[in-house]
Amino acid sequence: MDTMTYTTQNIWTWWIAVYLFFGGLGAATLTITFLTDMYCRPHRKLVLWGAISGVVLLAASSAVLFGHLLHHTAVIYVLNPLVLFYKPDAWIAWGTQFILWMMVWGTLYALPYMRETPAFLRLPLVGKLIGSRLAGWLVGCCMKHRRVVGWLAAVNGIGTAVYTGLLIQSFPAVALWHNPGVPLLFTVSAFSTAFAYLLLLLHTFITDENDQDLRHRYERFDLVLIATELVILFSFFSYTLSGSESGYRSAQLLWGDLGWLVGFIGFGLLVPFLLELKGAIRGWSSRLPTVAAALLVLMGGYLLRHYFMYAGVYAYPW
Repeated sequence: MDTMTYTTQNIWTWWIAVYLFFGGLGAATLTITFLTDMYCRPHRKLVLWGAISGVVLLAASSAVLFGHLLHHTAVIYVLNPLVLFYKPDAWIAWGTQFILWMMVWGTLYALPYMRETPAFLRLPLVGKLIGSRLAGWLVGCCMKHRRVVGWLAAVNGIGTAVYTGLLIQSFPAVALWHNPGVPLLFTVSAFSTAFAYLLLLLHTFITDENDQDLRHRYERFDLVLIATELVILFSFFSYTLSGSESGYRSAQLLWGDLGWLVGFIGFGLLVPFLLELKGAIRGWSSRLPTVAAALLVLMGGYLLRHYFMYAGVYAYPW
């Protein structure tokens, strides 16, 4: 009779955590930024900061994954959209398409604001590109179909955020990952970190008194998302403790680790939740508590993915 041996995987480590974190954060940042601009109020500075940083985060995420490919020429296959028709369960191919088109539509949405910003026009190469006749034609098309472009970007952004969880959930050998709650958990975490990142921008680089209501709105959204994340986490681990031996051992690793309990649950979720709750109810006389809460949420977003990789236990017959 075969006996089962349980061990933690050591192939997908911190680098895949960085890939998932940057990908989810960048996509959710672009999505929230564009929806705010379309349905809350036009906000040139927020779109420029959100679009540029979101695209940079997505590019950095893709670069991390590309750097760890065993065969770099394999990227040709995932860049080909036809692969989705004959291999619909190829989640990295789906993610690549979502990220690629998110960057395209995100850049197009921000292009009209870039063209009317003198700082961009003064940049040597960028200025020539956005000041060209082709860019002018694109700006006209984007302005005419602004919400269509915005929603195409938002749909791809949501797809990217969900994909980060679906990629992990597609590994049946690791019970911690092969769980229906993983895509929901990672999606909620991506949007929570994006609200935190945008709050950070609105309190540091975009200091406009007219944004006070927007800051409060983002803070309340993030508060709800953190609460949702806590509920998902505890339901999630109740499921792993009562499931397979692999899931049980993963849960033991996580709930016995001070980095997970204190770093992620404590300082990554509970402390910012309390800070934002106080801010939502009574407000703060200083912006420092909100900035601290945003930084802690971002730290927690990475730690969630880091410890998920660390506690990925799989079983094999010995």
